Amino acid sequence: MTIFDENLILETINMIKLHNFDIRTVTLTISLRDCLSEDINVVCDKIKYKLDKHAANLVNYANEIENDYSIPIVNKRIAVTPISLIGESCREKDYVKIARTLDESAENLGIDFIGGYSALVEKGFTTGDIALIESIPEALSVTNRLCSSVNVGSSKAGINMDAVLKMAKTIKKSAELTSDKDGLGAAKLVVFCNSVSDNPFMAGAYCGYGEPECALNIGVSGPGVVRAAVLDLDKNADLGELSNKIKQTAYKITGTGELIGRRLAKKLNIPFGVVDLSLAPTPAIGDSVAQIFQAMGLEHAGAHGTTAALAMLNDAVKKGGIMASSYVGGLSGAFIPVSEDAGMIEAATLGHLTFDKLEAMTSVCSVGLDMIAIPGDTSDSTIAGMIADEMAIGMINKKTTAVRIIPAPNKTVGDKVFFGGLLGGAPIMKVNSLSSENFVKRGGRIPAPIHSLNN
Repeated sequence: MTIFDENLILETINMIKLHNFDIRTVTLTISLRDCLSEDINVVCDKIKYKLDKHAANLVNYANEIENDYSIPIVNKRIAVTPISLIGESCREKDYVKIARTLDESAENLGIDFIGGYSALVEKGFTTGDIALIESIPEALSVTNRLCSSVNVGSSKAGINMDAVLKMAKTIKKSAELTSDKDGLGAAKLVVFCNSVSDNPFMAGAYCGYGEPECALNIGVSGPGVVRAAVLDLDKNADLGELSNKIKQTAYKITGTGELIGRRLAKKLNIPFGVVDLSLAPTPAIGDSVAQIFQAMGLEHAGAHGTTAALAMLNDAVKKGGIMASSYVGGLSGAFIPVSEDAGMIEAATLGHLTFDKLEAMTSVCSVGLDMIAIPGDTSDSTIAGMIADEMAIGMINKKTTAVRIIPAPNKTVGDKVFFGGLLGGAPIMKVNSLSSENFVKRGGRIPAPIHSLNN
């Protein structure tokens, strides 16, 4: 006879009902490398066929799993081979046409977001890379579900500063072409150093070179669960006990995520990829990474000690997750997006959280400068300087870093942007007024650090 642990059952119910635990995303990675052709119409037809073939049942099966286990699956997503590679085979380099095809297919399939409108240019450009990057602003302005990413640096190759400046201009134009939506285009565009090919989270998801034909990756999120666990501890518990509590909680969350992922992958008859345990917040009260800091004992996110608290949180989450699964991957750790986290929004609005403090925190978080709204008149060179700084943190520390900045058109410090849904809204943050222009316009490539020579 099976013996049920009533406390464990109640704990799981409370994680879902009271603390916003969810499967943030199920992301189907699909290789499009067999969709190449000189004829762009053939490429688009092949892409549509491939997506229909592999993703036709994704939403229905995910909904069935959600009902079976009563665990919310918030988003259903697709990530494809970097489109710079696919479009490069065409005589006519009409990347926007491919973007529309991806977006229309996603809409027909009921998919929330589709990622992979991407290029990897850390060491230089091909003609396809340049064509794709130049098409990004228009592509994001004429689509609803498409997400884009460009990797401009790595610990092995260094930082492509020509790409950094080009991406700064691309971000500005993407925001300007979606000015009626507070620059939403820039919110679906991310610049990476050391991007990972099995990341299920947007806007940076794509199906990398070493990935299989098709696989299912899971993105699990539970900042509310971790916060509740921390608050449940004795107030005098030391930081070692606190870390252990977070690890234990991350273990439970990861195990649940892998269970859901494997069941869904089996129904789809495809391989299970990874479970990405990332404390990805939402604008909902109680579903905030910043509020975990407060539960730890900080008055607010941004106080001295915030970076240390984030470092411990990120490490404990990874240690707990890796004990629960041999297939933890993606970006696993803690995200600190300003617009998507109620506590971060509050801290930024009150002036407790500055741009410089956010940059310091990115040295120990999962990703980087994420969903930060800045004045719309911020210069290209200043944005390029922001990107360069963040890429340098990733390059030197051999970690993934990213920049998702929104230069909000016609808005300045004191104003706010509103995107809705998981993207939330945020105050416009002040940026450094000193010029970076002469530095970033030197171009070329910042060489890789000495520790890159480790083969």
